[in-house]
Amino acid sequence: MELLSTAPNTDQSSDARLKSLLAKLTLEEKVQLLTGRDFWTTWPIEKIGLRRMLFSDGPTGVRGEVWDERQPSMNFPSAAAISSSWDPAIADRLGAASAVEARRKGVDVVLGPTINLHRSPLGGRHFEAFSEDPVLTAELAAAYVSGVQRNGVGATPKHYIANDSETDRFAVDVKVGDRPLRELYLLAFEKAIVESKAWLVMSAYNSINGATATENELLETPLNSEWGFDGVVISDWTAVRSINSANASQDLAMPGPDGPWGEALVVAVKAGQVPEAAIDRKVLRILQLAARVGALEGFDAVAAEPADREDPIAFAREVSAAGTVMVKNDGVLPLDPASVKTVAVIGHNARYARTQGGGSATVIPAKIVTPLDGIRAAFGSDNVTYSVGAVVQEGIAELPLEQLTNPVTGTPGVRVRFLDANGEELFAEDRRSTALVWFGGDAPIAASSMVQFHTIYTPDETGTVRLGFSTVGHGRIFVNGILAHEATVEAVGTDLGAALLAPPAVSVPVKVCEGIPMQLRVELTTDSVGALSNTLGITIGVEAYDADPDSLIKDAVEAARAAEIAVVVVGTNSRVESEGYDRTSLELPGQQDRLVHAVAGANPRTIVIVNSGSPVLMPWRNEVAAILIGYFGGQEFGHALTDILTGATEPGGRLPTTWPATQEDVPVLNVTPAADGTLTYDEGIHIGYRAWLKAGTTPAYEFGYGLGYTTWTTDSVDAPAETTPGAVVPLSVALTNTGARAGKNVVQVYAEKPGSAVDRPVRWLVASTPVRAEAGETTTATLEVPTRLLAYWDNGWTYEPGNYTLRIGTSVTDLPLQTTLELVQN
Repeated sequence: MELLSTAPNTDQSSDARLKSLLAKLTLEEKVQLLTGRDFWTTWPIEKIGLRRMLFSDGPTGVRGEVWDERQPSMNFPSAAAISSSWDPAIADRLGAASAVEARRKGVDVVLGPTINLHRSPLGGRHFEAFSEDPVLTAELAAAYVSGVQRNGVGATPKHYIANDSETDRFAVDVKVGDRPLRELYLLAFEKAIVESKAWLVMSAYNSINGATATENELLETPLNSEWGFDGVVISDWTAVRSINSANASQDLAMPGPDGPWGEALVVAVKAGQVPEAAIDRKVLRILQLAARVGALEGFDAVAAEPADREDPIAFAREVSAAGTVMVKNDGVLPLDPASVKTVAVIGHNARYARTQGGGSATVIPAKIVTPLDGIRAAFGSDNVTYSVGAVVQEGIAELPLEQLTNPVTGTPGVRVRFLDANGEELFAEDRRSTALVWFGGDAPIAASSMVQFHTIYTPDETGTVRLGFSTVGHGRIFVNGILAHEATVEAVGTDLGAALLAPPAVSVPVKVCEGIPMQLRVELTTDSVGALSNTLGITIGVEAYDADPDSLIKDAVEAARAAEIAVVVVGTNSRVESEGYDRTSLELPGQQDRLVHAVAGANPRTIVIVNSGSPVLMPWRNEVAAILIGYFGGQEFGHALTDILTGATEPGGRLPTTWPATQEDVPVLNVTPAADGTLTYDEGIHIGYRAWLKAGTTPAYEFGYGLGYTTWTTDSVDAPAETTPGAVVPLSVALTNTGARAGKNVVQVYAEKPGSAVDRPVRWLVASTPVRAEAGETTTATLEVPTRLLAYWDNGWTYEPGNYTLRIGTSVTDLPLQTTLELVQN
């Protein structure tokens, strides 16, 4: 991880041409460019050859301009899974694949990667970010940015800065010292800016040490002045709140067309409150971004067509397996499908897998392969039984498309109508889902008084279901033309993202008969949506059925007892891990822990697959035969898991975040601001494994840990005896695959400073690399340790001379090799 300050990446000829275009613009036109045109695009200006630029959410999948199942997107594994590969080459390929998706959808800028740190496992957006370690995060983020931009699309590292939890995210003031700010939170961003030269950075909602991110001096120093950033600082949506931010190095306020700048900024410039030179700098950066992505006539885009392409489905399958972490295996894995005759698959998430976390990063894939799908394909449907075991769902689950008939077209789906106050139709569309979100687009949400959803629903079983909807507003449910329920749903809390994407639900019990169609109509009065303006989110469907937990567990136990192998898939739901709110507990929701205890007692060959984006407690971990952490594994999740279960693929992951044994053990947990709105990072530089080592507490599974299907020895290290500040230290580490099959390992290098004059972690990661070797093969891993990672921040990077111990191994505690490195002053 070479960290060097560089000058802005500008071309003198190009710079002069951009300035000539700037000179053609009036003040009003320049200011207009600084706020979005709508939810996702910037303003075009025809007279200078500038078209609009389209932005899209996309840390692990690019949704495009609309949230629409009719325009599906690739659903790649979550960032937590990507980081578990410990492989920058995979992050680079993900970036390239995301850019291909972006170009297919006409997207110029991907709003990712999310590279905030896993400061607390309660962080609700944990799944969307890489790691608790800044160096690992920086390596992966820089690789992702390089992959995206090589294919001609802008990448946007976010959220700058210290946006590591969701509680009161719009208002919280994070109090953080200079050392942790520089050594942890800024370090995670630095390489993506300095080396990969990201074209954008997204400023966060929160304040840092008293100033909101969009008005914070950190946007200038270190971002521009030290790191040479020459791109666009785009705000998180609605994060710009005042004219004051125009005097900061904040360039673009999203979304538009309304916002705090606009005409008020024109007035402020004319009054001398904001220098026009500040406006000009912002506009030049926006024009340069347009030139890079091919949105400005007369300038060559970085890539007219994507330079790197690969089969995205095959890649999604490969990377899901590469990021799956096997933390336990008593020898039951891998399984031979030819010899295993019966498999009991158990768990709500086995059939209704979470392939991604909730919130703005959500995409809609064309198809999802669940764990149950994958296991049936690998072992044969006749050999596989399924039991739900425990209900995980909270809230409304959408209705299956195969059970819906559009009453207008007769095809699968729903008719959606937008009506005015007189009941006249303003707009209608035919949709193929009952989980719908509108961010902008053509639907006249703001002009509508009512939205009507109409379908013919044919149940697949007889009984009572709880039909309902999840949204903010006043809704009515009609069954066969009769009003069945009416309710007003208020948003919980003040987070608009959560109100839009994870609103409360209401439902009513309705008796249904298998195969008997019923008319289902839901009407939503939109004027009560209020602050959500021209956005709308609603899910129509059924709440979790009110089954007896004891009966569900009993059925699962009987199935497990009758099978050779039991595979239990446990996990979280959208009420546990999503943008807009943090977790309150690390326990699995519902009765899942009871379920695993019971199944493991019935079948000693029980394998557990964890389908969560962040750490959960596993009180049963010593009772089961094997545990795979699959995270939110993307749309090929089921195939990737069975590739590992059968041994077709190595479980390639190592933990990028510590997994605790109990919640009480977690040394840094708090995500809730104090009464005065501040959240103090009083742990300083000690987060993640650093905090665990300082506390002397043993977790369930440590940082860097993971098992494979072979065995390794870490044989020797070759390293220089001394170095100087600013140098890069080369290391060569010899490893031998002592097992009977090819495998992967991850070499990790940690530094220690015995007797340091300042507070230091017990040890901290300074380098890593994945290695692969055939059975019996000895291979050499080559790594580089930048001495900058040995320095600490004290009004500048300060190098403490003396001896440092470099420990080498395969997790933060499994470090069989060491070498002493003396740092001498130049």
